[in-house]
Amino acid sequence: MAGLTVIILGILTALSLPDLPLVGDGTRYTAEFAEAAGLRADDAVRVAGVKVGRVSAITLDGDKVAVSFRVKNVWLGDRSSAVIKLETLLGKKFLALEPAGGDVLDPASPIPRERTTTPYELTDAFQDLATTVNDVDTQQLAKSFETISGTFQNTPAEVKGALSGLSRLSGTVSRRDEQLAKLLGNTARISDTLAARDSQLVRLMSDGNELLDEIVRRKQAIGSLLDAATELGRELRGLVEDNNTQLDPVLTQLDRLTALLQRNQDSLAEGIRRFAPFVRIFTNGAGNGRWIDGYLCGLVLPSLGPVNETGCH
Repeated sequence: MAGLTVIILGILTALSLPDLPLVGDGTRYTAEFAEAAGLRADDAVRVAGVKVGRVSAITLDGDKVAVSFRVKNVWLGDRSSAVIKLETLLGKKFLALEPAGGDVLDPASPIPRERTTTPYELTDAFQDLATTVNDVDTQQLAKSFETISGTFQNTPAEVKGALSGLSRLSGTVSRRDEQLAKLLGNTARISDTLAARDSQLVRLMSDGNELLDEIVRRKQAIGSLLDAATELGRELRGLVEDNNTQLDPVLTQLDRLTALLQRNQDSLAEGIRRFAPFVRIFTNGAGNGRWIDGYLCGLVLPSLGPVNETGCH
């Protein structure tokens, strides 16, 4: 029973770990916004530009959005406000808190929508511009400019020129109406795509910066190596020039010694070649036992007796 109680207490402690004062993620608060404005869970929470926590959850609560966040080691008053701000040009957001008030903010009381602000999105600007352009009756606008131009026909040349230019501008806008609408629509889609790929683009830029830093470090190392090699070549050139007078006679004598050794090597090779037949004959004579088997001819002249009457053949 005691073991089961310990297990249950351990599970409850693990579930409530983020709410613990010392090891948890900090105190949990809630702020109400009219819209999420691209804010996501795990985005930073900052006070005066310093990160003090992170967004934990974003939920829809009726006609408003409830943003839950945790902060640590920061004081929030009962009149504090919250603003969703742009952190990067690619659309990443963060939650900025502005502490205010005389009493401490109750974590159970959310920051109301009256004290929260959402940013005006660039995508919204393009969409509003596209809506405005679509609502303009370009044909009627062109006729209006033409009517004004006709009315001011007898006015000075400067005014007529200005009105004529306005008329041509209106005609150009009217003819390019569909193309402008398509361009603004494509711009809005591009903005949505960049906002969706925000984290990937940020990671790509970060990796690119690390790659460039590594290339710069390697460039410095290679430059140092080339400088050292150049300095070594300069030192060796000076060493050779300084010792040229002493080295030249030594090299001359070395050349003569090499020539002498070559001649001696040739003589030894010729001696070995001529000594080979003698060695072969001596080996044949001494290879039959403990004596030398030989043949002598011409030791006694044929005129001296019957031993060698016919001579050597």
